[in-house]
Amino acid sequence: MHPLPPLRDVIARHGLSANRALGQNFLFDLNLTGRIARSAGPLDAGSIIEIGPGPGGLTRALLDHGAREVIVIERDRRFQPILAEIAAAYPGRLHIIDGDALKVDAAKLGQAPRRIVANLPYNVATPLLLAWLDSGTAFTSLTLMFQKEVADRLIAKPRTKDYGRLSIATQWRAEVKRLFDVPPRAFTPPPKVTSTVVQLIPRAEPLYPADAEMLEKVAAAAFGQRRKMLRQSLRQVSPQAEEVLVATGIAPTARGEELSIEEFCKLARAFKARRAPGAATAPL
Repeated sequence: MHPLPPLRDVIARHGLSANRALGQNFLFDLNLTGRIARSAGPLDAGSIIEIGPGPGGLTRALLDHGAREVIVIERDRRFQPILAEIAAAYPGRLHIIDGDALKVDAAKLGQAPRRIVANLPYNVATPLLLAWLDSGTAFTSLTLMFQKEVADRLIAKPRTKDYGRLSIATQWRAEVKRLFDVPPRAFTPPPKVTSTVVQLIPRAEPLYPADAEMLEKVAAAAFGQRRKMLRQSLRQVSPQAEEVLVATGIAPTARGEELSIEEFCKLARAFKARRAPGAATAPL
């Protein structure tokens, strides 16, 4: 490990504090940053991409645990001098992108195998994740920290309160595993919620065949009003919703939370077929 100054000292020297508007919470605990880095391994091949490194606590851990190349994307220019100091301490191994992660195509950065490792800013965590999953197997793995309530939704199973659109969108595209929780006291400033580190392994092919846009539309309708029966909620997708449900063998009186991802995909295919040119029934 390179003898860089402690992070707290670096923050104090530069007179910096977390910007809540950008969802920033600094993670200074070396045991935790090291644990995240080890969870993402192996790191010695391809490129590691980190979002919102801030003062670089996790960045240091990734480099210290053998990352061949780390690419960080940071929109807050206050941290550029600190990140430059880390880059100088690890010559040729850290590359800094000054920009908004929502506008950067991470799938085109660095070399395969690409791994994303990040303590994600809470306010952009979900849109970033969905965009990365749309990239298919561009990433070997995603080791990410979310608010615990978001992580619960990512891994939720049918017939649970957390199961919904995000569960389906994520699990359809990736294998998802909860790694460990991180208490608020581990951060500066401490957030009001517990965080959870999750690892996602993108699937070579989605779990079941379905059109992504139609699957999202069906899930959105089914969970838009969770207590409604599907024969009512799915009328947003098609006036023939009850007919489609019967044809696919799904009870019209069921609710969205009762359906498996496979059944959602079956419905998406059935609704999509009714939109096809020449379909026997009326278009959606």
